Amino acid sequence: MSPSRLSVNVNAIAMLRNRRDLPWPSVTEMAAIAMTAGAKGITVHPRPDERHIRKTDVVDLSSLIKDRFPGKELCLEGYPTPEFLKLVEDVRPDQVLFVPDDPDQTTSDHGWQFHKDTSILAEAIAAAKDWSVTVSLFCDPDPEAAEHAAKLNAERIEIYTGPYGACFDNPASAERELEKVVAAATAAKNCGLGVNAGHDLTVENIPALLARAPFIREMSIGHGFTADALIYGFAESVHRFRKAMAEI
Repeated sequence: MSPSRLSVNVNAIAMLRNRRDLPWPSVTEMAAIAMTAGAKGITVHPRPDERHIRKTDVVDLSSLIKDRFPGKELCLEGYPTPEFLKLVEDVRPDQVLFVPDDPDQTTSDHGWQFHKDTSILAEAIAAAKDWSVTVSLFCDPDPEAAEHAAKLNAERIEIYTGPYGACFDNPASAERELEKVVAAATAAKNCGLGVNAGHDLTVENIPALLARAPFIREMSIGHGFTADALIYGFAESVHRFRKAMAEI
């Protein structure tokens, strides 16, 4: 069995839990199911208003992985505010993904604009490296973005695959968007960066992407995974996504 690329984003689980003042569904229990079933790790995006993942969830997930799942990984996503950087410093996740999100955004929907964001990124990257945390930057599917990320000394990029995923009913458009993702992934690889991908990836569109870019090392999947799990269950969806990634 091949090592997994799948990092399950459990933001949607937290959002469902937060609809009631009750402790279920449990973010940690669902994360444990996913990792037991073979997921590489867990991704969370704690937003300032805690509308889904809370800071306490981050601490609990970190403890869960350290205590029960050594070798699995925790990735924190967030805009590099002082508050978010303090959380990264306290928790020391395996990876931090810096995203250019406004606090009111529903989800991450664009990459960094490197011509104007260089200063804040340079400071955040230097801080994360001081804490021995691997740094990834959220990038549009553009080869130039990968080159900028390399110049900033990031170790990885995560390519925004939302436009590719949005073409689920238009094969011609999907092929055009796929070409952009592959071009950015190839540029990142050529720059010596690790390549991650995320947003609107499904068991249907993952195989075509990996056929063209088999060197992608991680796929962070939340919405599509949770939608699949509503039908098949959390553990079975891990198997389904890993099968789509040709890992099992």
